[in-house]
Amino acid sequence: MKNLSIGDAELEIMKAVWRADEPIGSAAIGKAVEAKGWKRTTIATFLARLCEKGALAAEQRGKALYYTPLISEKEYKKQRVSGIVKNLFDGSAKEMVAALFEGENFTDEDIEELKAVFDKKEK
Repeated sequence: MKNLSIGDAELEIMKAVWRADEPIGSAAIGKAVEAKGWKRTTIATFLARLCEKGALAAEQRGKALYYTPLISEKEYKKQRVSGIVKNLFDGSAKEMVAALFEGENFTDEDIEELKAVFDKKEK
């Protein structure tokens, strides 16, 4: 799948769809993002854009549309991180990880979990 360009607001919609275990209607999506204070028309615009971009599929059920993700949350995150490494860190994952460690306060537990990830990658 090509790299998707999803804006921050659209990402909030995608998160609601990813959290659903089955196709989700626009009313349920609206309820999931109600804290944003968006109108139904705004949500409908985001949903239409996400369908145009190939991130969502829409299915008519009676009078309502139900949405299914065409990309998993994990795959989308991989795409985003890959783009960040390529564009911001000139392809160096090592530089990105170093920047994260320099700018963040990692707990001992965080570090142990990251070590486990690296150890698993080596095998």
